[in-house]
Amino acid sequence: MSTLLDVSIPLRPGMPTYPGEAGPSFSLLKAMADGDPADVSALTMGLHTGTHVDAPCHFLPGAGGVESLPLDALLGPCEVLEVDADGDVTAAQLAAVLDGRRPERVLLRTRNSTGRRPAWSRDAFDPGFAALQPEAARLLIERGVRLVGIDYLSVEPFAADEPRTHLALLGAGVVIAEGLDLRRVPAGPYELLCLPIVMAGRDGAPARVLLRTAS
Repeated sequence: MSTLLDVSIPLRPGMPTYPGEAGPSFSLLKAMADGDPADVSALTMGLHTGTHVDAPCHFLPGAGGVESLPLDALLGPCEVLEVDADGDVTAAQLAAVLDGRRPERVLLRTRNSTGRRPAWSRDAFDPGFAALQPEAARLLIERGVRLVGIDYLSVEPFAADEPRTHLALLGAGVVIAEGLDLRRVPAGPYELLCLPIVMAGRDGAPARVLLRTAS
């Protein structure tokens, strides 16, 4: 029997956010406690908060927004690859883990998830998070990967002078999913269900991301 694993980070005030990104702020527009017939809440936050996808126009001027992302890339078989090494994920590390395989969708489980104090266990942003080196991104593109996910807030190394990883992936039409919670997800094959909110022309969107285990 298959099992569904939710690898989304719940939105909450005070959660880790990328520097410059507005974290979640909730307010009540109507409240039953004040005599209104229902509670109605409002949410304000940056679109790259928590678990989210990047749209091409995030880094490519004139490119498509979230509504342009191909649904068949967001749904289907995927592999969770464990690359638990110091530093950012390299092409050599990925090549060794893939061992000749060519999955269409890859989720990277790094030291962000496997360390003694995983990045998502902290309220403060972790600038030392593991990301994806540009050469590793190009390897995935050469292998025909259509979606790349990672277990913290960006595929881009924090100290990068230029967004070369993003430009490589988005320029090749690869969907980027960031902010995944893979702390309790073993490496292996799964079915991915990644559904971002549809917002016309926007550079990113929050997403609910699920993994279905093999039956």
